[in-house]
Amino acid sequence: MHALRIYAGPKARQHIQDHGLQPQDVRVVPGAAGGPKGLVLGPLDRFIFGDWLAATSQPVHLVGASIGAWRMATACLSDPVSAFQRLEDDYIRQQFEVLPGQKRPSAARVSEQFGQSLKDFYGGRVQEVLQHPRYRLHIVTSRGRHLLGREHGLRTPLGYLGAFLTNTVHRKAMGAWLERVVFSSHGAALPFDTADYRTRQVALDEANFNPSLQASCSIPFMLKAVHDIPGAPPGAYWDGGITDYHLHLNYASELIAGSAGGKRANCTFDSQEPAKPGLVLYPHFQKAVVPGWLDKSLKWRHGATHFLDNMVLLAPDPVWIKKLPNGKLPDRNDFVRYGTDVPGRIQAWGTAAAASRQLADELQAWLVKPDMGRVEAL
Repeated sequence: MHALRIYAGPKARQHIQDHGLQPQDVRVVPGAAGGPKGLVLGPLDRFIFGDWLAATSQPVHLVGASIGAWRMATACLSDPVSAFQRLEDDYIRQQFEVLPGQKRPSAARVSEQFGQSLKDFYGGRVQEVLQHPRYRLHIVTSRGRHLLGREHGLRTPLGYLGAFLTNTVHRKAMGAWLERVVFSSHGAALPFDTADYRTRQVALDEANFNPSLQASCSIPFMLKAVHDIPGAPPGAYWDGGITDYHLHLNYASELIAGSAGGKRANCTFDSQEPAKPGLVLYPHFQKAVVPGWLDKSLKWRHGATHFLDNMVLLAPDPVWIKKLPNGKLPDRNDFVRYGTDVPGRIQAWGTAAAASRQLADELQAWLVKPDMGRVEAL
């Protein structure tokens, strides 16, 4: 059976019909939040960044939130294949000490351990990421406002309750509680329009690389917020997936295509080539591109919009997923499912990661001999 499913927005599908899918056509690669689910994307990452895109010369914007930010930053290292393999191995083998009488490790302990793992992973190599000749990295974080401006035992839960209720009414209104702050390398303009949600952009540098990446992965109540990131507005920063769970961003805006009439002329995929927005290639773990973490239960927000018209999305087949350990993708609940059986969890996650090699194999075969019958509507 097929493991890989290929979905495309209408503009992307027409482009593939006319020209096929060529690496030089790709201008943006998003990386979604989703924790352990991202493990099944390792083989795709190693092929796309280690082989397929490596043969081209155009600038490519890498946009990531949470584990997706970690993946996209890893793609900027000088040997992405070995770096992605290390990321996979380290992630699978991670474990957190649970003190007697506790059901889960404290948020402070998880943050401390995770912060050290980032220092170990990128130690001495941050400039490789920041100075990559082609890749422009954009790390998405969520900055608290008002009640959420500082992490606090009482104000933070109340603030997130307010954000949840406000978001249920209107996603854009949640900007009263949380704003999207994107840390970008190379002084690059954002590869998406920002009229959808309250947004700030900050220059990514050596001083804020680790704090912003840790913030992008800091799930509220499971990890501590990162406060006062250098070069950014003061306050508490949390997981980028809160505002942008699957990065359902306006990649297809006419503003980005260079027809803004000066309104937002800097919103181009590359300042050198404003008239060529190109394709968005999205290795993802499901078909739906959910806007924010608080939208997970709001099914009416899970459908594709015109934002994704130029997107090609790669995802595992739901039937294939049922053949993985426990009949599902790895997820955070496995920490509870396996409890102290750390070897059992490691084996299950390793098995899922190994099986996902089929996704990369099928993509390579399809690229050699494209079959439009396999390209479904996003």
